[in-house]
Amino acid sequence: MTILETRNLKKYYGSGANQVKALDGVSLSVEEGEFTAIVGTSGSGKSTLLHMLGGLDYPTEGTVTVDGKEIFRLRENELTIFRRRRIGFVFQSYNLVPILSVWENITLPVELDGRRVDKSYVNDVVRMLGIQDKLQNLPGQLSGGQQQRVAIARALAAKPAIILADEPTGNLDSKTTQEVLGLLKLTGERFRQTIVMITHNETLAQLCDRVIHIEDGKIVDDSGVRGGVFHEE
Repeated sequence: MTILETRNLKKYYGSGANQVKALDGVSLSVEEGEFTAIVGTSGSGKSTLLHMLGGLDYPTEGTVTVDGKEIFRLRENELTIFRRRRIGFVFQSYNLVPILSVWENITLPVELDGRRVDKSYVNDVVRMLGIQDKLQNLPGQLSGGQQQRVAIARALAAKPAIILADEPTGNLDSKTTQEVLGLLKLTGERFRQTIVMITHNETLAQLCDRVIHIEDGKIVDDSGVRGGVFHEE
């Protein structure tokens, strides 16, 4: 089942000789349960693409369909609700609320939506991520790797249709990077999550089921399903 699809997605800034084509006709589809990496250098358009996929910015042209909804046809308040319920985000900078405990950070998006937290499911997630003994801690009491695990748990808590990860290990050392990426893959498999991750790191991308390369706002290679395997060093 196709969970994410873009058609002729464009994002242009400026006009005439000064026009910048951050995205220039990107069409792709992602199947349910895939762990896909979008790889590109700085300025390639990968971050712009992720923002479009998550409904964080509007395209100049083209469509994005998530879980059967063409998201840019939704009114702004409808898009906000849809994004909160159906799209999970994992950012490089964690974006945890410093005055809230780990548990409160994880469950915050669900509670903001006025829904009941599935405590059994969330506890399953935190055990899988190895942070069950940190639930009463504040983010400032955790290492970078632990904070990113909390961010992954928060993204999973609402049971979204898709998780978008923006350079999720950019602030971590190499050992912690491998641990976190391995856990992201395992949680995706365990909870049947679809994950799209952007990265500039080709080595990390090999963890994923599929690798898409983007340059100058265009897809230049889509290697398809690779059956990536994670190996600890």
